[in-house]
Amino acid sequence: MVDQEYAVRLREKASTLPLRPGVYIMKAKNGTVIYVGKSRALKNRVSQYFHESVFNAKTDAMTSCIYDFDYILCDTEMEALTLENSLIKLYKPKYNILLKDDKSYPYLAVTNEDYPRFVMTRTRGKDAKYFGPYTSADTVNNVIISLQKALGLPSCHRKFPQDIGKVRHCLYRHIGCIAVCDGEVSKEKYRELVDSAVTFLSGKTDVLLDSLREKMQYASDNLMFEAAAEYRDRIKAIERLCEKQKVVASPDTERDIIAWYAGEDAGAVCVFYIRAGKLIDSESIVFSGGEILDSSAISSFMCSLYEKREYIPKEIDTAGVLAEEDAQTLEGFLSERAGYKVTVKTPVRGDIHKLCVMAEENAAQKAKEFVIEKTKSDKTLMRLASLAGLEVVPDRIEAFDISNIGDDNITAGMVLFEGGKPKKSGYRIFNVKNTKVQDDYASMREAMERRISHFEDAGTPPPDLFLIDGGIGHISTVQEVLDAHGVTVPALGMVKDDHHKTRALINAYGEEISIAAEAGVYSLIFRIQEEVHRFTVSKMMTAKRKNVKTSVLEEIEGIGKARAKALLSRFGGLSGVKNASAAELMTVNGITRETAEKITEFFKTYKEKIL
Repeated sequence: MVDQEYAVRLREKASTLPLRPGVYIMKAKNGTVIYVGKSRALKNRVSQYFHESVFNAKTDAMTSCIYDFDYILCDTEMEALTLENSLIKLYKPKYNILLKDDKSYPYLAVTNEDYPRFVMTRTRGKDAKYFGPYTSADTVNNVIISLQKALGLPSCHRKFPQDIGKVRHCLYRHIGCIAVCDGEVSKEKYRELVDSAVTFLSGKTDVLLDSLREKMQYASDNLMFEAAAEYRDRIKAIERLCEKQKVVASPDTERDIIAWYAGEDAGAVCVFYIRAGKLIDSESIVFSGGEILDSSAISSFMCSLYEKREYIPKEIDTAGVLAEEDAQTLEGFLSERAGYKVTVKTPVRGDIHKLCVMAEENAAQKAKEFVIEKTKSDKTLMRLASLAGLEVVPDRIEAFDISNIGDDNITAGMVLFEGGKPKKSGYRIFNVKNTKVQDDYASMREAMERRISHFEDAGTPPPDLFLIDGGIGHISTVQEVLDAHGVTVPALGMVKDDHHKTRALINAYGEEISIAAEAGVYSLIFRIQEEVHRFTVSKMMTAKRKNVKTSVLEEIEGIGKARAKALLSRFGGLSGVKNASAAELMTVNGITRETAEKITEFFKTYKEKIL
C-alpha cells in the first residue's frame, strides 16, 4: 500500500477525476513512469489504488512506489485501449507486461508465378497466397523444408522458367527433387505438386490424400506402375507430415487460445494457434519482474499482440475471465482491425475448455522453468563476481572481439548478455575506420572509444562488466581507454589455450583468474566467448563477400559501384548476374545493350573467386 501521507494527497486528487474513459499514468518519486492503465471510469479505477488493499501482492508493490499520477481523457474505451498501448510502448513501465521483441510475425507465402515458390515473409501483399502467421522464421522454414522433401519440390534458389535447361544433371534429383531445371518436368506437373502443398497447408489433408489415392488407383489400373509408385510415395510422405501436427479440434475450428499464469517470481502468457482443427504453432512469453497480470493488463497485452499480426481469427478463447468492460473494449478493437466481428470468450466446458486448461498449464510450466533457470544464472553471476572481486554482480555483460582478413574489413563485434542470456537486440558492430592495417590493439581501442561515446544514448547504458576476447595486451589497451574517459566499469580478458578454447580470465594487472573448476562460470564465459567470436566473424565475412562481389563487377567497363549493387540486388547475388541473359540485364536501370553484352562476355571467361 502506498505511504499514508501520499495516499491522502493522491486519494484527494483521484476524487476529482471525472467518470469518463481515459488512461492513467503512475509515476515514482523520480518521475519515472512505472505503470500505465486504462478505465471506462477513471475516477473509480484510480481511487481504488489509494484505499485499503483490494488488489494482489504485485499490485500492492506497485502502489507502494506511486508518488504521483497523470491522466488523459478519451472519448471512448477503445480510444483509451489504443492510447494505453501506445504509452506502454513509449515508457516501457516496470509493472506493465510487454512484448519484449518488436517483431512482425512471419508468414509462409506461395508466390503468384508460373512456377510458384514457397518463401518466408513478414509482410502481406496481393501477389501471393499466405499461410500463418507463425511465431518464428525457423518454424516457417521447417514447414517449407518438410513440404519440399515430401513432394519433391525444388529447395535450391533457381528461378523458373528462366533457369530451365541451364543444368543438365541436377544433383538435387538424387535426394528426391523432381529437378525442374533439367527441363523434363512439365509446368502442369509442377503446379500439381504446388496445389497439393497448398491443400495441405489449408488443412484439407483428407481431401488431398483421397485425391492422391484415386490417382494412384487409376495409374495402377491402367498399368502406369511408375506413376502409381510416385503417388504411393507421395501419400506416405503426406501421412508422415500429418503425424507431426497435433489434431486438437474439429476440422472447421480456427481460433486462438490465450492463457496466463501469475506467480510470485515470474508470470507467463501462452498462446495456441489453431487452424483447421490443428495446433499449428504456440507461443509463450515469460515476464520476469513484478508485472501485473490482471484483466486490464491481459487485454492490453492482447491489443499489442494482435497489432503485430496480419491475421486475427474470428474467435479468441481465454483461460481466465476478462472483466466485461475489458472484453467488450478488446472485441471492438480487434473487430475494427480485422474488418469482421471478433469474439472473445471464456469456455467452461468441452474440448476448447480443455485446450484452455492445457495452455494454462503450459504458461505455469514456462514461468516455473524460468525461475529455476534464473536462480541458476543468478548463482553463476554471483560466483563470477566473487572470483573476479567485482563490487557489483554483473547482470549486464558486454563482450568484444576483433576480426579481419589481413588489412581488409577490420570489424569489431559486441554482444550483450543480460541475466546470463544473450540479448540480440543489444548486439553491435563497429566497422573500424581509423585503423588501416591489421592491429588488434588499435582496433579494440577505437571500438571501445566509440562504445563509450554511446553511453548516454537511450537503451545503451554502460554494462556491469566488459569482457574482451584476448590476453593481457588486449585488456591493458581497453583499461587505458576506460581510465582515460573516467569509466569505472570493470574489464576482464577471456584467455584461450593452445587449442583456442576458453581457459581463464585475466585483469589489467596480468593476474589470471582460474575458472576451470567452476562449471557454471566456465560454461557462461565459454558461451560468451564463442558467441562474440561467431557474431564478429560472420559480420566480417558478410562485408568481405559484398566487397568482393561488387569489386568483381566493377572490373567490367561501364559498371561502377552503384550499378554493381543494383545488379546484385536485382538478381539476388553474383550467381544470378552471371546466369542472366543480356535482355534480363537490360532491365536494370542504366544497363545498356552494350554494357549487358560486356557483362555476359566477361562471365564466359571469368572464374569466380568469391571467398
